[in-house]
Amino acid sequence: MNLRDYWDLITIIALSLLLDFLIAFYPDSLLRKALGLAFVLFFPGYVFITALFPEKKELDNLERLALSFGLSIAIVPLIGLGLNYTPWGIRLIPILVSLTVFNVIFAFIAIYRRANAIEPWIPRISIEKLKEELEWEKASKLDKALTVILIIAIISSVATLGYVITHPKPGEKFTEFYILGPEGKAADYPTELFVGENATVILGIANHEYRNVTYHVEVWLVNLTYNFTTNETVIHNMYLVDYFNVTLPHKPVDIEGNWTPQWETNYTFTINKPGKWQLWFLLFKDERPPLPSPINGDYAQTNATQRILDAIEGKIQALKLNIEVREI
Repeated sequence: MNLRDYWDLITIIALSLLLDFLIAFYPDSLLRKALGLAFVLFFPGYVFITALFPEKKELDNLERLALSFGLSIAIVPLIGLGLNYTPWGIRLIPILVSLTVFNVIFAFIAIYRRANAIEPWIPRISIEKLKEELEWEKASKLDKALTVILIIAIISSVATLGYVITHPKPGEKFTEFYILGPEGKAADYPTELFVGENATVILGIANHEYRNVTYHVEVWLVNLTYNFTTNETVIHNMYLVDYFNVTLPHKPVDIEGNWTPQWETNYTFTINKPGKWQLWFLLFKDERPPLPSPINGDYAQTNATQRILDAIEGKIQALKLNIEVREI
């Protein structure tokens, strides 16, 4: 036998290596997505079945085709399960390397087994072979019609699946809004201060809204109590400490690499009134709702209190620090 007798297995090896190259250098190419579909759903099962059953008499073409898809769907999750117990985990590169190694090893095993087979199975693609496999000449008109419908259904399903994979819907739209302590960790927040003492936190925003967004941030100093009898929140004092805005482009969610911030600022504040206070950071997208005029600088007697009530109920994206301020 010559190399043409192994054309299918050599092609799978070449395409697997080509996919590795595309992911490394052209990750957004359409060819990568098309190859990735076959790489996951067909190649592993095909080389495995060919290695197990090299003889022509063992399986017919349709059985081999069906088992190639079915076993691929079984093999890939098993490889992922194995990777889950390794230091590399279930990530793109480990999965890509593992499947490539699997395809190449079993392709070479299949080549060896085919070379030593008595009557090896070698795929030949032609209209005559297809008719022979389907027993076209002996089939009734009804069987021929059903066969054509089945082939059209398979092609349509594969085409639909390919379109869905190559044209995925945008992921969930959301905004990261967070506060970190002065050391850049979710700890050591300034919760006890003296009157007039400066405190610093790190305020961060990341835009995953699939569009440019202008964010409006309001900082409020609030004194409130909760009435457990009436289940009501009573706002006694409410002062606008600060306001600023920032426009950010969409940032894709990177599940493979390490998390990196998109926008952060060291925010320093001072509280000049003793007592137990809440420092609220309210986030508005695109437009900032209008504010009424305060009464002696205090918004507690205006409808601006609805901002805090909405934040408590989760209707507004917000962050809060509970701070006790003492006299010096």
